[in-house]
Amino acid sequence: MKRRKTKRRLWTLAGVVGGGIIFYYSLLVIEFDLLMLYEQIPQFVDALYGKNDYFPPAELFGLPFVDLGQYWSFMIEENLIFRIKGGVPVVGDGRFVPGAMFVTLGVAFAGTVLGLPGALFFGVMASERVVPYPFNFVFRATMSLIRAIPGLVWFLILIPLGGVGPFTAALAIMIDTTGYAGRLFTDELEEIEDGPIEGIRSTGASRSQVVSFGMLSQVFRQFIAWIAFDLEHNVRAAIGLGIIGGGGLGLELYIQRQTFHYTEMMACIILIFLLAGSVELVSQRVRSYLREDDDIERTGILEAMANVPRNIVGATLGRR
Repeated sequence: MKRRKTKRRLWTLAGVVGGGIIFYYSLLVIEFDLLMLYEQIPQFVDALYGKNDYFPPAELFGLPFVDLGQYWSFMIEENLIFRIKGGVPVVGDGRFVPGAMFVTLGVAFAGTVLGLPGALFFGVMASERVVPYPFNFVFRATMSLIRAIPGLVWFLILIPLGGVGPFTAALAIMIDTTGYAGRLFTDELEEIEDGPIEGIRSTGASRSQVVSFGMLSQVFRQFIAWIAFDLEHNVRAAIGLGIIGGGGLGLELYIQRQTFHYTEMMACIILIFLLAGSVELVSQRVRSYLREDDDIERTGILEAMANVPRNIVGATLGRR
């Protein structure tokens, strides 16, 4: 027992030392420089509050404030929410023409939905409960290959297929969803109970019926929860893809960064925050409703938004 403890401590020490060495060389690789950061602080502060900076100055009741009107004007002029002309949303072919924010949301949602069939297929086939080892490894390896290539790289790979735009961004998210959601589905299937499976088999059910009613029925709630979580991730991914040409808020943010229009950049960042936060809130509510044993968190979306300030104060004071 003493030898085992000593061996464990030595391995722990070796891990800490090894991690420290890797961390040190990582700092060298990125050319980390605290002195440079300190010298750039005045320039960063100057970019925060001033004309054409992140927070344009204004006055409210004689006190310094942020000119929120500039953000709103830019959002309207550049059609970040809806395409607006003459003060009203533009209608094309009997429908509202969405702006950059809804393009980003559309890329994320379409990519997620398009990727779900592949994720479900690979997730099921990669489980040893469905396909015996080592044949299931083919499907696991495929998902590993997909995850090994970042979504940004998938976008670049697919440019000859779909061009540079939201369509290719949605295709990249579709592939990314297949790899990540499929792996999560496989992990859930590996944890299910054998009882329902044996019960379905005892009735003389076919292989597909065993999978559908004996396995997938046990993880339906978990699948929905993971899909909601993956949509959160894909909204952020769509913003990143926009920066390299995928359209939406990411592209608008990149354009304003290239022209050093910091006020307009902050307007884009505000919309990104609102979009990502709204999707995360909806996703969290969906996952909360799916918890069978957690009735405390089962509140509506509007109620959850209204309770945000109270929850923050309660958390700060150490109360539930």
